[in-house]
Amino acid sequence: MNPKSWQKVLSREKNTEEGESEMKNVEMTVEGNTLEIKVDLSKEFGPSSSGKTIIIASTEGNVSIPGAEEKKIGLNVYRKK
Repeated sequence: MNPKSWQKVLSREKNTEEGESEMKNVEMTVEGNTLEIKVDLSKEFGPSSSGKTIIIASTEGNVSIPGAEEKKIGLNVYRKK
């Protein structure tokens, strides 16, 4: 990984740690010990960076789970172009 890419990853993690989530079309709730994830499958956010898929939902990297900040999730929902 080149140094520029590494800075981008660190920056994203820093924003997530501060609660500035960049999630797209993802809602998370915790019911007891169960994580519930809600995604509207009718939405689309354009092509992925590779251009091979269309993004439907993303946490935009690893984010903390609400109420269990020490646990993380990384989610991508997509379809082929």
